[in-house]
Amino acid sequence: METVQELIKLVTTNKDKYYRVAFAYVKNREDALDIVHDAIVKGIQKYSSLRRKEYLETWFYRILINESIACIRKRENTQYLDEFTESQISDEAYDENVDYTMLYSSVDKLSPELKTVIILRFFEEMKINEIAEITSMNLNTTKARLYKALKILREYMEE
Repeated sequence: METVQELIKLVTTNKDKYYRVAFAYVKNREDALDIVHDAIVKGIQKYSSLRRKEYLETWFYRILINESIACIRKRENTQYLDEFTESQISDEAYDENVDYTMLYSSVDKLSPELKTVIILRFFEEMKINEIAEITSMNLNTTKARLYKALKILREYMEE
């Protein structure tokens, strides 16, 4: 029961961060909230499978990422645009937001493995060794995927 309380404390403390990760995958507020909710439920249901408490945050990130990817797979035929509306974009910032829209749509084109590395590295500002731990990848594999994703993103942005 102690682990469940730690999980609840972790989620409560980092709820905005977890929402941003989910939103980076699906670009839809309601879906992102559903993903976080489903990850919390799954975390509570599966807390007994957690072997070491010090990996609680990494373990929960893994659940969150898997739920995000599962949501994308369920809705493969539906493509969401960024939730910006014209009223939210001021005239002087419009050009900047166009670039962000292009960037987000380029990130959306990446495979789930590459997208995960980009989201965690640049959107959540995690270190490469943290990403490797969360994704259960070798550090060199994580670096290779990061560089591959950046190369693909450059190509998309140049088009």
